[in-house]
Amino acid sequence: MSTAAPPARPSLGRALLRLFTVQGSWNYERMQGIGMGVSEQPLIRDLAGNGTAYRAAVARAAQFFNAHPYLCGLAVGATARAEHDGVPPEQVVRLRTALCGPLGALGDRLVWAGWLPLTSGLALIGVALGLGVRAVLGFLIVYNIGHVALRWWALRAGWTYGGRVATALREPVLQRATALSAPAMALVTGAALPLVAQSLASGFVGWTRAALAVVAAGGFALLWWRRARLTGLRFGLVLLALATLGGWLWH
Repeated sequence: MSTAAPPARPSLGRALLRLFTVQGSWNYERMQGIGMGVSEQPLIRDLAGNGTAYRAAVARAAQFFNAHPYLCGLAVGATARAEHDGVPPEQVVRLRTALCGPLGALGDRLVWAGWLPLTSGLALIGVALGLGVRAVLGFLIVYNIGHVALRWWALRAGWTYGGRVATALREPVLQRATALSAPAMALVTGAALPLVAQSLASGFVGWTRAALAVVAAGGFALLWWRRARLTGLRFGLVLLALATLGGWLWH
């Protein structure tokens, strides 16, 4: 496998823009495969040959793939570089298949269990402290700066390393971010909970605060008791419906 400098780099910007739509053609047969093929197409359109190599590469790029959408670019860049380096087709397919699990697990830890709840918790703290819409706008800006930066890093790293893309997953910055995301999320969430509870309870006075505390305690107990069947989302929707009905009857 070639370890030389990359060939003339194609337009990563076009591939990045297409990566935002990688789930637009999601289906149960190929999962994100069609979107991956569309995203990789700008990187492999200049493959040598009479078009046969290009068409075969596009077909491979559109095969089954399933990973975290923010990190799909790592596979797109790596397989495109492997195609340019002349890696045998069966090895390109194995490379894509091998990346599904690691990219899915890494994205879940780094984004869904780290960055998203971290920035959401900061936004909740801001709302509880009276920032209102500014906190929500701040969340949208900060979260998307992080998520776009992750997409761009993944695409560039994939193209740079090609078949040696496992090296990118061991980069110190990525390892530190993964290690720190969960503790940071826990810290922010722990700080947000009492502030949000105090903010939400500020409209209650006297006996209504005691009633609110009883409902909250009962809700936690019910969620624990029926944890196999009752989820927080379902319980929240039931409470919302009851609150709506109670407000309508009150007026």
